[in-house]
Amino acid sequence: MPTIYEVSKLAGVSLATVSRVTNKNPSVSDKTREKVLKAMKELGYHPNSIAQSLASNRSNSVGILVSELQGAFFGLMMAGIEEELREAGKHVIITPGHSEEDKEKDGIEFLLNRNCDAIIVHVEAVSDEYLTKLCQGKTPVYIMSRYVEGLAENCIYLDNELGGYLATKEIIKQGHTDIAYIAGQQFKPDARDRLLGHKRALAEHDLELNEKLLHFGDFKETGGIDGVNHFIESKEHFTAIVCANDEIASGAMTRAREHGLSLPENLSIIGFDNVIFARFIYPKLTTINNPVNEMGKMAAKLVLKNIYQHDKLSITYAFKPTLISRDSIKNIN
Repeated sequence: MPTIYEVSKLAGVSLATVSRVTNKNPSVSDKTREKVLKAMKELGYHPNSIAQSLASNRSNSVGILVSELQGAFFGLMMAGIEEELREAGKHVIITPGHSEEDKEKDGIEFLLNRNCDAIIVHVEAVSDEYLTKLCQGKTPVYIMSRYVEGLAENCIYLDNELGGYLATKEIIKQGHTDIAYIAGQQFKPDARDRLLGHKRALAEHDLELNEKLLHFGDFKETGGIDGVNHFIESKEHFTAIVCANDEIASGAMTRAREHGLSLPENLSIIGFDNVIFARFIYPKLTTINNPVNEMGKMAAKLVLKNIYQHDKLSITYAFKPTLISRDSIKNIN
């Protein structure tokens, strides 16, 4: 069985250089890397991952905690993280937290006990204080889609308040003043911030928030279904619904049609996130782009830069939402 010593001798490089190549360290020149890879192929050498871990004191694995394993949003997030890490020769261990404090903490403990080199978390139920304490531990922790005061360099996040503002501003721009809003659960920071943005847009245009046209649901289709039922039962007049995410919007669109409303002729709807299905449902959903796949890749790059010394990587911490105009809003000016 060929050894790393034979590879270094055949390639004419040091053992450390061979190790850097097998660990995909970017500091090795392309010419040297090619020599080492050629020698490995010629000898039929395959690095021993256990030996690599012992030698480097690294497991070459990164833990990921997300709220759910299903759904377009979290699929895009996990795909972005995994793609970037795998390209660098690292692997992921994934577990869900289900937006419940006990389960999020249990999932984090699970990952800590798996000797991950770092952990990327998308958490909604644990407190900022818990995350601050967690980040003081031995294992580096990076936070997705959430900003925590004092942990700016550990956070990859979206300006959700701006996104909520842009969504409602677009509805108002199209002439709507009787506006309903379906919010996510308010213990979730992104749901709170999007509602704050909605309120800012209303206030900017001297429109009052109609409490009867405000519904708090979950971030799923059921939230949209329940919201539309609530608004219709309220007997309040509304011509548009701003939804806190695209899944809510899809449920709202389905339930509105079941109530005999034509979209967007009788009712305009806007979502948030710009997940894959938003461009395929009918009418195509106007929404706010949440670049979660790009953010996932950036979280992975942050790990590679800080933990695996990929020093040349440039990091963007704060992302800005943008409006994606499609067909689900009618101009009534």
